[in-house]
Parts: sequence; structure tokens; C-alpha cells
Amino acid sequence: MPQIVSANRLSDGIVVFLAKGDVWVERLADAEILADKAALDDGLGRARTAMANNLVVEVAPVEVKLTAQGPAPTHIRDKIRAAGPTVRLDHGKQAVA
Repeated sequence: MPQIVSANRLSDGIVVFLAKGDVWVERLADAEILADKAALDDGLGRARTAMANNLVVEVAPVEVKLTAQGPAPTHIRDKIRAAGPTVRLDHGKQAVA
């Protein structure tokens, strides 16, 4: 199953996703899709480098399914992390969408 790499940006704690070019993006839809184990291992290695450089913390792989709307997390925890806080719908990423 395809995966992406998530982390929390160290400067503000926001959930971010690894994109091509080793850029960290806030939208899951912009994340680099890692189709196999070799690609995932490479992505995690690049993410760990960013962690060592104090850009992100809590690097983790996220299993996604590919849909017509883009990648979608398969686990509820990752769905919540991608959407933002669940306290109020007028805060976080869900307020922007």
C-alpha cells in the first residue's frame, strides 16, 4: 500500500508532510507518494535528516489509499492529524478548506 511521511514542524508543532524536493508541506494532498518499501525507506531517511537538523519531530510513515480526490489516510489517527484539531471546526486546516 502507498505511504507518505508525516512529522510535526518543530517551530510551531503543525503536522506536515514530506513532499518532493525534501520540502515539508501542510496539505496531505501535496505529499510525496511513496509507492514501495525502497521509496519509503528513502523518504524516511530524508525525513530523519530533517529531524537531525531540527526542522521536524515525530517522523512517521502514514499508509494512504489513492482516491480521485488525492491520497487519503487509512487510519483514523492520521485522518485527524491531516485535518487539524478536532476541538472546533473554525480552527486549523479544516477552517481553511
